[in-house]
Amino acid sequence: MSELVGLRVDQFGARAPASIHVIGKGRRERVLPLWRETTAAVKAWLAVRPQGLDTVLFLNGAGRAMTRSGFEYILAKHAETAEIAQPSIAGKKVSPHVLRHSCAMHMLQATHDIRKVALWLGHASLQSTEAYLRADPTEKLEALNATSAPNLRAGRFRPPDKLLAMLSGR
Repeated sequence: MSELVGLRVDQFGARAPASIHVIGKGRRERVLPLWRETTAAVKAWLAVRPQGLDTVLFLNGAGRAMTRSGFEYILAKHAETAEIAQPSIAGKKVSPHVLRHSCAMHMLQATHDIRKVALWLGHASLQSTEAYLRADPTEKLEALNATSAPNLRAGRFRPPDKLLAMLSGR
């Protein structure tokens, strides 16, 4: 989230293919391509964005750089609004980390390539990405369906006499 709220206007490249230049943890730099829709939204924002002294892309109500807590506040407001259209969201934690994790899971489902997820998230090592991703329930079901069930016979449990004696206190 620090990468998002810290973006400067000059880090947005509007020429095709549009991208943003991100500086992440450890001052690692990466360039991320943007969808046309995202590019159009950023251009629309820049057209109405108050011109002030601050060079950051996203401003708060006072015209200064948006903070992490300001972003969390806006996200919480939008999550409340989303609950009206999607009641299943009610009671679920919606946070910047949840958004990042969801993005990572969608990227993994789409590409099936953990290296691409690591590149997108800006992780220095695949171990960071592996620790970050939990197994997707869909993948668990696919793994289950890819194997055959063990050949088990139904039976009855017959406890040994020692166990019965211990349980009855004899």
